[in-house]
Amino acid sequence: MLVIGAGDVVLRDRIVRGGSVIVDGERIAAIDEQPRDWPADVQRIDAAGGFVLPGFVDVHVHGVAGHDVLDEGEALAFIAARLPQFGVTAFCPTTVACPPPALRRVLAQVRAHRNRPLKRHARVLGAHLESNFINPTMRGAQPADCLRLPPGNPETGAAFSSDDIMAVIADHRDDVCIVTIAPELPGGLDLVKRFAAMGVLVSLGHSSADFATANAAFDAGARHATHLFNRMPPLGHREPGLAGAVLARNEVTAELICDGHHVHPSVVRMAIAAKAAAGIVAITDGTAGSGLPVGSCARLGGRPITVSREAAFLEDGTLAGSTLTMDGAFRMLLDRAGQSAVDAAAMCATTPARALNLPDRGIIAPGARADLVVLDGDRRVAYTCVGGHVAYSREHAGQMRA
Repeated sequence: MLVIGAGDVVLRDRIVRGGSVIVDGERIAAIDEQPRDWPADVQRIDAAGGFVLPGFVDVHVHGVAGHDVLDEGEALAFIAARLPQFGVTAFCPTTVACPPPALRRVLAQVRAHRNRPLKRHARVLGAHLESNFINPTMRGAQPADCLRLPPGNPETGAAFSSDDIMAVIADHRDDVCIVTIAPELPGGLDLVKRFAAMGVLVSLGHSSADFATANAAFDAGARHATHLFNRMPPLGHREPGLAGAVLARNEVTAELICDGHHVHPSVVRMAIAAKAAAGIVAITDGTAGSGLPVGSCARLGGRPITVSREAAFLEDGTLAGSTLTMDGAFRMLLDRAGQSAVDAAAMCATTPARALNLPDRGIIAPGARADLVVLDGDRRVAYTCVGGHVAYSREHAGQMRA
């Protein structure tokens, strides 16, 4: 048994001041709302002065601490080992557009780690393919030579075809959670329907879709939006565009990069006001530059990026993801976007878990998985538990990584 006690326990609808979370094995056994003395032989974590939160679920993360999802070798194992330092207990490894062999390699890693999860590592969920099927005019840092039209379109002179990409996805169907698509591409709406029928969470993003096309894609089965406001046309009062359609559809969850740079905190507040915490998924869009000092060099899909104070950039100055970590996203929601701890926890944990149909994650409740994060009085990560095991302890950080 493990008792995490004396902190402010953040539940789905309220905060239990000075409460305790009792963990038995991999599950939460109970929430005790009364302070009490525990036997000396009970393992305890003192959360006094801080928060006890559901473990963060990052559905859009490309890498951390110098390692990119598309790196060769055991990149996912390294990333999964480092993310608990930032309160992450589960994540979707996120690819940029890439050739079929690279996609197959990373999805093979996803399958291996899904089937054999490592203790004291963040759990690897299915991949988020920020995919080959995006609009070239909205590609941002995505490599242009890897972009393809949906199946059924001619691809003269292509080094690889959309059929090859689709074959890799079909072979690894259970290893894919989210696919980002630009629905305005020729055949885009048919591809939305195809992926939705496969049970994939279809996300609209890197897209110039107008309001009508976006709504047609939601009618076809898309239920998510990739980094709302970024790499899509601005919201207009006469032409709401993709962003307006996302905000207007209650069944659609919207990712927000919560670093205060990609989306201004005031706009973050506006989006939350429109969709509520139950409709917003806080993400990092973190790269291999996350957790590295300013000026460091890293990679995104094999291309060099540089870490700045605000984000990561390609050599030509193109914005290339963030250097945010999920604990930073939680602090930004509290400090700069004016959100309550309950709503911030929902956006960092509960809503992303629900979007991925993981009802026993992202919440603190009896029977739920014991995926938990303890923040100290400065809202920095002190402990992270994954499935009831202490995956990160600031006091013993070097030993935990070993």
